[in-house]
Amino acid sequence: MKALTVSALALLMASTTGVMVAQYYGPPPPPARYAQEPGWDQAPSEFREAEQRGFRDGIEGAKKDFKNHRAPNVMNRDEYRDPHFIAPPDRADYRMGFRRGYDVAARHVYGPGY
Repeated sequence: MKALTVSALALLMASTTGVMVAQYYGPPPPPARYAQEPGWDQAPSEFREAEQRGFRDGIEGAKKDFKNHRAPNVMNRDEYRDPHFIAPPDRADYRMGFRRGYDVAARHVYGPGY
């Protein structure tokens, strides 16, 4: 009887550990579809230089948020909120491009209804 109790206890501990790990990390992420569609991550050709840089940075920001299991929110990105590395006259263009790139990437990695 004692062996059965120890086995049952071990089984119970193993099963609750799996639940705790699943709760900590959350559900598995959806498949990364962005790798299947060539060209989705290209900035529109009509974008000016600052918009194109923002678009590329937005793509990367959304990918980082996804990889780090963060909720998609462009306002959580420091480079969007304070693009101190962009000349002041170009910051609005950079932010517009960043938001667009972030949205495009978020739809690809999180799913259409992110």
